[in-house]
Amino acid sequence: MYITLPMDDEDVEVASLVKIDDVKIWVQLLIEDGRLVEVNHSNEQRGFAKFSDAVIVTNDNEYVWPFMELGMMVLVAHTQRSIENIVEAYLFKELHDLAY
Repeated sequence: MYITLPMDDEDVEVASLVKIDDVKIWVQLLIEDGRLVEVNHSNEQRGFAKFSDAVIVTNDNEYVWPFMELGMMVLVAHTQRSIENIVEAYLFKELHDLAY
C-alpha cells in the first residue's frame, strides 16, 4: 500500500508529520507484507509515479477533500509524528479514521 505524508524534512530520521498547510516535502511510503519497503519524496503531493491509497494527517480538522475526491483513504495520526512511529501505528491499526 502506498501512503502519503505531509512532512517537514526529507531526512527520514528527523522528519515529522505536519499539517497540510505547513508541508515542506511530501513523503510516499510503500508498505508491503508488514514492513516499510520504499520511501519517496516530492515537492508536490501529486509528484509521485505511483498513486497513493491513503494519506495520513495530524488531526481531524485538516482540509482533506482533495484526497477524498481522489478516492484516497484518510487516516489521522493524533500523536505519532515520526515515520517510524507512523509505520508502526499503521501496521498495528492504531491510526484513526477521519471524524467528520
